Parts: sequence; structure tokens; C-alpha cells
Amino acid sequence: MNSGDIAWILASSALVLLMTPGLAFFYGGLVRNKNVITTLYQVFAVILIVSVQWVVFGYSLAFGPDFHHIVGGLQWFMFNGVGAKPDAQYAPTIPNELYGIFQMMFAIITPALIVGGLAERVKFSSFLVFITLWATFIYDPLAHWVWGIGGWLHNLGILDFAGGTVVHISSGISGLVCAIYLGRRAEHGSSTIKAHSVPMVLLGTSLLWFGWFGFNAGSAVSAGPLAVSAFLTTNTATAAAALAWMLVERWRTGHATLVGACAGAVTGLVAITPACGYVTVAGALVIGFVGGVICFFSSTLLKGRFGYDDALDAFGGHGIGGTWGALATGLFATVSINSAGANGLFYGNPRQALIQLVGVVTTWVFCGLGTLILLKLVDVVMGIRVTPEEEKIGLDVVLHNENAYPEQLTWDIAAGVVGSLNRGGAKTQDTMRELQGQVK
Repeated sequence: MNSGDIAWILASSALVLLMTPGLAFFYGGLVRNKNVITTLYQVFAVILIVSVQWVVFGYSLAFGPDFHHIVGGLQWFMFNGVGAKPDAQYAPTIPNELYGIFQMMFAIITPALIVGGLAERVKFSSFLVFITLWATFIYDPLAHWVWGIGGWLHNLGILDFAGGTVVHISSGISGLVCAIYLGRRAEHGSSTIKAHSVPMVLLGTSLLWFGWFGFNAGSAVSAGPLAVSAFLTTNTATAAAALAWMLVERWRTGHATLVGACAGAVTGLVAITPACGYVTVAGALVIGFVGGVICFFSSTLLKGRFGYDDALDAFGGHGIGGTWGALATGLFATVSINSAGANGLFYGNPRQALIQLVGVVTTWVFCGLGTLILLKLVDVVMGIRVTPEEEKIGLDVVLHNENAYPEQLTWDIAAGVVGSLNRGGAKTQDTMRELQGQVK
């Protein structure tokens, strides 16, 4: 074992965990002030759920001994046999237990990203059940296919350095399915739906960018030249994507917004994730810049054209950005950066581009259909969407009896309550009395 590698992966694990609170701030700033608490809480709750699920059976399903190239077995249930000894097939210089910790952080942030597709309209209890099922039946098998020794996409030769398919396409497609299944928010299309705190969005973006160095450079699983290369390509693509978004936004709308620059930076982070350990700096520049342009149009035009309400652009940023990044890996990858990888199309290997396409299509289909089945199951058993009246009041008060800005129990919330009262209902009457007590 190597003490330097151990120290680096411990630090990287902490960096990746920090990304999830960063995501909470990013999403929390984008929603309305009456739904800040529930959005933050949904993301935070994923940390709690997956931290337990992963040590009980999630790590075993994702990385345990292969079972028919589909999923890991349960030999590592409760981290049984996962200890200080390295697993030479995954990370020969660090304890297997540490590798499990590092991968846990990926398993945490992936379902948290789905919050962007269902924000401001889902029951909290139903969300908790859905996330538990999704982590178990979608994330764990997909992680095994791509990263697990014996997984069928791994055997095929797919390149996904830090999670383009496993993390971003999976969560982005699932977020889109959630948005379509749940339907539009009650006030969709009105001027009241806009980011309530741009500074919070910038804070979240900054934490994501900072933590992403552990996400990407840490995926080298060693403190060496490959980690350095992944660090540099990550930063380069992120800046390029943000600049591209700014330029296109200025061209299309006449102004460049800070929220847009933050969205562009996140799309750059997403796009470079699968490629960061396989491409040159020049490749990273192209991947980031093109990713920023593509994701701008996917986030601004697709929703308007097809009418779905992907509240926080889980699909536009992560689904489309991850798809571009995974395909671009098959174009720009070169063994001059990572001898354990493969050359892409631009380096004389068109087969790699085809393999990447197979991985993308498989992830789209598996996660799309799987998410739809899980949503339907949860909806039938316990219901999944709050009522229109509860949406108008705000989920912070209705679901959690909290308010992020108690001094701002504002007219929009009051108006929602009054409208609900006009339609009657004992639960709404109780909520009104609760609100009156908070105002006092």
C-alpha cells in the first residue's frame, strides 16, 4: 500500500462528499423562497439514505464479486470482508475499505442530482422511498456494468473515468422521466418561478467545482501524474463551458447572467467527467466549449419545444452534458494520457466511439424505463405528488413546518393560502392557522 495514495483518496472522498451540500445550495438558490427548505432537505436526505444503504448492501451490489456480468453478489454485505487489504483489481495501493468509501460518495451525489427534475412538487416521504429504490435497482447495477470487474460494459471496453454514464446520464435521464411523470408545477410558466437567490447559486457552483477535483482527479485512485492530468482537464473544460454559455446567452438574449455562467460551469464539469483521465488539454477545451453550447440550447429550447417542466435542468445539464461527454470520450481519448485506456476515433480507433455509443444508449434506456417503473410503483402505493394547493402555499411550511426566510412570509404565499381557502378543505384551514402563528 502507498501512504500518499491513501491520503489523497481520503481527501478526495471528503471533497466528493462536499459536492452534495454544494448541490443543495445550487438547487436551493434556483427554487422559489417558499421551497428552499424542502429542496435542501431532499438533497441532504440522500446523504443519509445512501450512506446506510451503501455499507449494508450497495457496495456489494456495485463492486462485489460478479454475478453473470449484471450485478455484484452479496458477499460484501455489511462490508463483510471489506477491510484494510487492497483489492488488486480496483485499487492495489489503498485499502478496499477506502475504495468503498470513495465510491460511496459517487453513489450519494448521483440520486441527489435527480432532485432537479422533481423539485417543488413531490411528497417528502415518497421521495425517500423512491431514492432508496433507485439507488438499489438503478445505480448499483449500472455502476457494476461500467466499473465492476466482470460487468458487461466494462468487459466491452467502455471508457468512463469518473461517471459520465454512471452518474450524469443516469441522473439526468431519470430527472427527465420524473419531470414528465409528475407533470408541470401548478404555477409553471408564471413570472413567479425564478431563482430566488443568485448568491446561493454561485456558492453552490463554487463548492461543486471545488469538490469536483476530488471527483475527477481522485478517480485516478493514486496520487500521481494521471491525477494531475485529470485535475487540469477538469478545470480547463469547466472554464471553457462557462465562457461558451456566456457568449451564446449574450448572443441569444442580449445579456449574460451570473446564473447562466454558473449553469455553464456545471455543464463543463459534467461533460469532462467521463473523459478527464483520457484526453489532452486541447481535447478538454473542445469538450468543455462544445458542451457549454449544447447544454445552453438543451436547457433553454428543449423545455419550451416539448413542454416538460424539468425544474432545475437535471436533464439539460446532466443528461445532455453527460451524453456529450461520454460520446466525446470516444473521439478524443488517447493512450498517450492513460495507457490503461484506449485511443478514440481521432486517434485511429473508431471502435471506441461505437462502444461509447452503446454505453450511452444502454444507460438512457435502462435508467429511463427503470425510473418510470419505480415512480409508478411508489405512486400506486403511497402517492408521489403534493396537491396544487400545497404547491401554491409552499412545501417548506406544508411538509416541514419551517421557513427559510420567516420574516418574508410573503404575499405570494399568503395569496396561495387564500386561494386554497376559497376552495375549502380542513387540511388547508389547519395550514392557514399554522401560517398565522408563524407570522405572529
